Amino acid sequence: MIIKGQKINDRYQIIKTIGEGGMANVYLAYDTILDRNVALKVLRGDLSNDEKFVRRFQREALSASSLSHPNIVEMYDVGEDDGQYYIVMEYVEGKTLKQLIKKRGALTLNEVIDIMLQLTDGIAHAHDSYIIHRDIKPQNIMIMENGLVKITDFGIAMALNSTQLTQTNSVMGSVHYLPPEQANGKGASVKCDIYSLGILMFELLTGSIPFKGENAVEIALKQMKEPLPDVTLINPEIPQSIENILLRATAKNPKNRYNDAREMHQDLETALDEERAHEKRVVYEYPENDLDDTKIMEKISDFKNLDSESEDLASKIDDEDVKEKKKGKIAIIISSIIIGILLIAIVAYFVFVSKDNKAIKIPDVTDMTVVDAEEELEKLGFEVALETEKIDDDEIEKGRVVKTEPEIGRTVKKGTKITLYESTGTADIEMEDYTGKNYLEVKVLLEEVKKLKVAIEKKSVENVTAEQENIIVDQNPKAGTKVSEGSTVTLYIPNMNYYPDMVGEKWTLDDVKEFATKYNLNLKVVEKESTTVDPGIVIWQSRRSGSVIAEGASFEVNISKAPEVKEPETNNNQNPSGNTPNTGSTDNNGNDKNQTSDNPQTNTQGNG
Repeated sequence: MIIKGQKINDRYQIIKTIGEGGMANVYLAYDTILDRNVALKVLRGDLSNDEKFVRRFQREALSASSLSHPNIVEMYDVGEDDGQYYIVMEYVEGKTLKQLIKKRGALTLNEVIDIMLQLTDGIAHAHDSYIIHRDIKPQNIMIMENGLVKITDFGIAMALNSTQLTQTNSVMGSVHYLPPEQANGKGASVKCDIYSLGILMFELLTGSIPFKGENAVEIALKQMKEPLPDVTLINPEIPQSIENILLRATAKNPKNRYNDAREMHQDLETALDEERAHEKRVVYEYPENDLDDTKIMEKISDFKNLDSESEDLASKIDDEDVKEKKKGKIAIIISSIIIGILLIAIVAYFVFVSKDNKAIKIPDVTDMTVVDAEEELEKLGFEVALETEKIDDDEIEKGRVVKTEPEIGRTVKKGTKITLYESTGTADIEMEDYTGKNYLEVKVLLEEVKKLKVAIEKKSVENVTAEQENIIVDQNPKAGTKVSEGSTVTLYIPNMNYYPDMVGEKWTLDDVKEFATKYNLNLKVVEKESTTVDPGIVIWQSRRSGSVIAEGASFEVNISKAPEVKEPETNNNQNPSGNTPNTGSTDNNGNDKNQTSDNPQTNTQGNG
C-alpha cells in the first residue's frame, strides 16, 4: 500500500492520489532530485506478479518515451522499486475532457475544432513514430487552464512493428470509443485511432456519446451495425462540413475513413472556411457493411417467405460437407427451423408486445417554461425528472429550458426519463476571495444578499489551530469566477480533529498505531520502564490532549515496560591475591571488619 509521504526509489515522495484505474494508480509526487512535481503511475499490487500486465505496463513506457510533442504528456522515468513497477510522467494541472463535458455539456464549435486540431496533431506525431494509442477517450485527455490539450495513458499503445502481445491486445480499450473492426476481433491500425477521435468529437459537439447500451456487448454491436446519429438534428447550428468530418472519421468501413490523422487535421483546419459553407453530405465510396471477411446476415424483408428463405440458408451449405456427414445436414435443417421459429417470435414481440413502447423523438422544448416543457413531454408519454438541473445561459431567460438529457431530437422509447436543464440566467455575480474569513458570516452574506446556495464541506489542512476552526481555507468557484443567482458555492473549513488523552485513558500500543494510521501520523514509539503502570500502556505523549491533529505530523509516545530483574551477586570465597582471607572480626589495625562507613575513603585507608 502506498501512503502519503512514502518515497519511491528513494526519490519520488508521494503527495496524494490523483487517479485510480483497473491496471494502475496515479499519484502526485515530488521529485526530490530535480525539485518538481511529477505524476507517478504505479502498477497495482495485485498485478505486479502477472507477467502479462507487467510487460504491458513496461510497453507503455517504451511507447511513450519515444514521443516528444506539446500535446502528448512527457515521459521522464521508468523503473521498479521493491516489486513496485512505476512510470514517472509530466504532471499536468487541469481536468480531463470527460470532467469538462460533464460540467458543461456540449462545447462551442470553435472550442471543439481547437481541441480536435491539437489531438489530431498529437496523434499524427504518434503515428509517425509507429505508435497506435488504441484507447483514445476523454478520460485520457487532459486540458489545462490555458486550453492546451495533453494526451495521456498510452497503457495499451502498440508499436506497429511489434510482434509481441498482438493477440492478447487485439480487442482492448473503452467500448464506447471502440472501432467496429476491433469490436469484431480484428487487429489495430492507425484508422482505429481515427474512429475513436471521431466518436470523441461527436461527444464534444453534443455532450453525449452516440452509442449507449446496457452492457459492453450491446454497445459493441451498435458500433458495428448502427449508423452515427445525425448530429445536425441534435444541433441544427452545426455546419455540414463538420458533420462530414464526423462521417469520414467514424465510417464503419475503414476504407471510407481518413487515411491518417494528419489528413483529418487538415480537414479540420478548413472546416469553417466560407467556400465550404454549402458543402454536400459525404457519400461513402465503399459499402459500409464490407468489413473484410465479416459475415452479415441478410435482411429478411418479407416474413411470409420465411420457409423458403430458411431453405435458401440450408442450400448454401457446402455440398462436400453434406456428402461427408449426413448428420451435419440434419443438424443444419434443425438449426434453420429453430432460427425460423425465433424470427417469428421476434416479429410477434415487436408487433404485439412493443406496440406501446414505440420509439419517439424528443421534441424541442428549448426556451419553454419548465411547467410547459413538462406538460409537452408527459403528453407524448415521457417521464420527466422531478428535479431540474441548473445551468448558466447568456441567451435564454432565467427559469426557461436550455436543453434536455437525452438530447432534443433523439429518438428514444416511450417512458424514457427526461431531465430538463433550467436556465439560471446570465452569470453576473463575481466571486470574491473568502479564504481566511469566518464561514458563518460569509454564508449569511452569500445566501441573504447575493441569493446563492451555500454548501459547507470539511477539508484536511496542515498547521491549523483550534482558533481557526470556523475559518474558510478554500472555496469553489474560485475568486474571480462569475456565477448566476441560485448557483451553489462550496466553502471549505478545516477538518478539525483533536488528540485524545491517551495516558489517562490507558491506551495500548495497538490503539496508538490504529490512531496514527487513521490520521497519517509519523509515529515514534519509545519503551520506558515503569513500576506503576502495566506493560504495553501509554505513559507519555508528545502532543497534549485537545490539540489539533495535522495529518502527516510527527507524534511520539512512551510505552511502559516492566523493569529488568537484576541477578543477585554471589559471594566468591577465593582471594584474587592468593592469600588466606582473614576470618576474624577485626583486622590487623583492630578495626571491626563488619562495620560499614559512609566514607569510602575511610574504608580504603583502613584496608591499606
